[in-house]
Amino acid sequence: MNFQTRLAANTLNLGGVISNPTDTIQGLTCLPKHTHAMQKMGRLKRRNPQKGLILLASEVHFFQPFVQDMDLLVQITPQKQPTTYLLKTHKNVSALITGNFDTVAVRLTDNRLIASLCERCNSALLSTSANITGRSAATSIFELNVAFKQELDFIIAPQGYNTQASQIINLQTGERLR
Repeated sequence: MNFQTRLAANTLNLGGVISNPTDTIQGLTCLPKHTHAMQKMGRLKRRNPQKGLILLASEVHFFQPFVQDMDLLVQITPQKQPTTYLLKTHKNVSALITGNFDTVAVRLTDNRLIASLCERCNSALLSTSANITGRSAATSIFELNVAFKQELDFIIAPQGYNTQASQIINLQTGERLR
């Protein structure tokens, strides 16, 4: 794990909000145990809190605290195309994560940066695209600083990534939503 990744993980562990490349686009990321960080992320993005956010992880066990049906959870495997799954959530999971839904969005990824952050933080990562709602995602540190008025606690520069949005599948019904 390089120095920049360690700094990002330390920032997350201290309750910060970072921007980092994901397996799809540049994201805003915090840990789901830090309520103030989740609120800050929503405020920065100007996102309707009823929409919910996504949990990213490198291993299925990081999703266990959030998912009700463990039998469905263990069916998730990394896919060639980034795939987000909707699963029934525990009642005690924060609405800042689930929005106005009784499901939680999870994406298992083999992205090395996400894997390192999950391992270092011993947690799934709460994520959303690095943009103001309704605008394009930032593709440079300059765009991140302009959009978020230098309020991010740490930035890992955008780099080559898949600009295709993830597909979304309701794992309970098998319905493909995107």
